[in-house]
Amino acid sequence: MILRKPVAGLSDTALAKFVERASRAIKLKGTVNVLVTGSSELRSLNRRFRAKDQPTDVLSFPPGPCFVNGLAGDIAISADIARENARRLGHSAAQEVKILALHGVLHLVGYDHERDQGAMAGKEADLRRSLGLPSGLIERSGKTAMPAKKPQAKAAGASARVTQGRRSR
Repeated sequence: MILRKPVAGLSDTALAKFVERASRAIKLKGTVNVLVTGSSELRSLNRRFRAKDQPTDVLSFPPGPCFVNGLAGDIAISADIARENARRLGHSAAQEVKILALHGVLHLVGYDHERDQGAMAGKEADLRRSLGLPSGLIERSGKTAMPAKKPQAKAAGASARVTQGRRSR
């Protein structure tokens, strides 16, 4: 865990424990590295890996083929957007970072809300409730969840995934 940009009420230890719980709940094997940083760094990553020159709330990076042993992947989270969303939605920034981390973990295990007809939304809603989190990214975007389906496996080294959550301008 790298908290490059601190979030009130969230330590690297607390985030590591949460990501471990979420990973265990979704049966994701391996280490998940998480970077919590500012929107400018997320914008740079989004531009580099997705050719989108805008900040975003969370990006997930599955491991490349050379790094598969023991690594589940990397997640980058914008503390700035997390704070903005938390304020707008009435919960803490620490909870918002956890929502974003959960969303990132689901991408690492192979879910893709842009193509899975609601499978990720349903799984995220179930996990969010069991992990004690407020409404999730897909749920609050207004898309309705369909019953969760098993995700299709993604090839190692697949490109970064991004949420459809609110982005700062």
